[in-house]
Amino acid sequence: MTGLSSRELESLRATLQDAVVKCSERCLYQTAELLTSLPQLSDVTPASDTEEDSQMSDATDPLPPGPIPVVVTSNANPQEALLEAREANRYLLAKSFFDCREYDRCTAVFIPPNPIAGRQPSSNQKGKSKASTPGSTYDSGASHQPYPRLSQKSLFLALYAKFMAGEKRRDEDTEMILGPADGGSTTNVQLGPIAKGLEGWFAGSSREGGMAGESQGWLEYLYGIVLCKSKNEEEAKKWLIRSVNLCPYNWGAWQELGLMLETVDDLNRIMPLLPKNIMTVMFHLYTSQELYQSTYVVHNQLTELEGVFPNSQWLKTQRALLFYHSRDFDEAESIFSALMQKDPYRTDALDHYSNILYVMANRPKLAFLAQLATASDRFRPETCCVVGNYYSLKSEHEKAVMYFRRALTLDRGFLTAWTLMGHEYVEMKNTHAAIEAYRRAVDINRKDYRAWYGLGQTYEVLEMHYYALFYYQRAASLKPYDPKMWQAVGACLDKMNRPREAIKAHKRALIAGYDREPGSSFGGADAREDGQGVSDPETLYQIALMYEKLGEYPEAAAYMSMTLACEEGPGDDTDSGSQSHGVGVTATTSRARIWLARWEFSRENLGRAMELATELCQDGVEVEEAKALVRDLRSRMEGERS
Repeated sequence: MTGLSSRELESLRATLQDAVVKCSERCLYQTAELLTSLPQLSDVTPASDTEEDSQMSDATDPLPPGPIPVVVTSNANPQEALLEAREANRYLLAKSFFDCREYDRCTAVFIPPNPIAGRQPSSNQKGKSKASTPGSTYDSGASHQPYPRLSQKSLFLALYAKFMAGEKRRDEDTEMILGPADGGSTTNVQLGPIAKGLEGWFAGSSREGGMAGESQGWLEYLYGIVLCKSKNEEEAKKWLIRSVNLCPYNWGAWQELGLMLETVDDLNRIMPLLPKNIMTVMFHLYTSQELYQSTYVVHNQLTELEGVFPNSQWLKTQRALLFYHSRDFDEAESIFSALMQKDPYRTDALDHYSNILYVMANRPKLAFLAQLATASDRFRPETCCVVGNYYSLKSEHEKAVMYFRRALTLDRGFLTAWTLMGHEYVEMKNTHAAIEAYRRAVDINRKDYRAWYGLGQTYEVLEMHYYALFYYQRAASLKPYDPKMWQAVGACLDKMNRPREAIKAHKRALIAGYDREPGSSFGGADAREDGQGVSDPETLYQIALMYEKLGEYPEAAAYMSMTLACEEGPGDDTDSGSQSHGVGVTATTSRARIWLARWEFSRENLGRAMELATELCQDGVEVEEAKALVRDLRSRMEGERS
């Protein structure tokens, strides 16, 4: 991929420009923005041209090499081209209505009001049979087309405007965030009519023989969105896969498809069904990042894409998020900082950047970021989350909740705001509100391990350990290489008096901790911050206590010794004074030391017990208990001598 010739790069750039125009014609502006940002001018323009492209250049200078950007696309299908030409004036009128957010007027330009008579979908899909779900039936023998004869471009614009009108009406009908009447079940009432109409349109096109060869993929994309919103995800995947094969440069279709993939196995299962082009590589990278797969393969894939698009801010953001998921906060922060310096008005992924600064406790930089984002666009959900994180870091949790609520008022589906608001409610001891916020987060994205973990924490506070265990296990399945997840599972099992299973969970946490050694993941520096890069003394200590509870004292002593060994670490050279891998003396290692001293005392190994007790007196932790043990040891020794 990195070996593309200049001609291939020019061809790719021209293809992306054509896709940008097609997306803009259909009012898919976010997709158009992403595609525009990928091929920077410097990617393909020779360096010698940069000096000539100045403001003083003569207007009569020859055109630069390469294709001239188009502002209106043509259609290779003569029938579609004729329809588009006939509808040109109406299309421009409809698009102007869409741009002014007058969605109903946009639809009415092409489709008379209420062209389909059908029952509106209810707010609850659970009681409906499979046949009543959009997409579950496909009537290929429909008697007539449900819409007037329109080009696919105009039909997409009309139906997409209808979909957006339903989304707007749904937001207007929704109650206050977490208010008494906010059940979270308000739906888009236009989903049913759009689905029924598209089913009829596809059936008619298939009967006329044009489905396979002439469909452009945009209507399939819209149908996939409708099916996904209607909770018919299996059918939605099929139609979105069909869409990306017909129109591979519609990034919105790839994103919708990625949202429905919950595991790496799901991703690997559909990869053979996807087209073989650069968009599939981008999709694999994006979905892997969403699944927290920060592996060498994914990083190498990203490096190859950066060889094609070296100045893409989107790719740099993906790199930063991969480091964020692998807990290399320093590297992620440096990438986000460079992006902010290059484009200070960019608000994409600022919520993740603020999370990184929050974890790093970098309050000055978080304050600067909040000020910069507010000056740029205060009415963006990302901006509200940045400000909310700033107030949370100052322990002003009420103000933080206010800003997270504001973010959700702007966008009900903004995942970060729901999760962070749940964290704030936990800090405020409002467990019921925290549970509801976390539930909304997992409803939006079932892959959000933070929300599952938050639910587990909240139910653990309520001492509902069976519920807590379920949610912790879901979080651990999503982030299996995070020791924190398995430690939570083990602690919950211990409270449920299931020590054998708790020991297995804690040992899994130790394995995950070893996997996060420096060099095992990218950067890995954070793995040493809490002692988990080599081994976590707290986890070892908990395993020892569980073996003690089971009466298996030799095993308990072995793990207590391992806990004590964490003070120096396995690779320390005491002669050279290197203590880089040890955690030093902590309360946990001191408790392990006094346990071992008593264990040796009980085994009549008085010399070793005295050595441990003396060390404990020097630690400055548990000193009184250590002194009492030393007195007992001395009296025993004196008694034996006499």
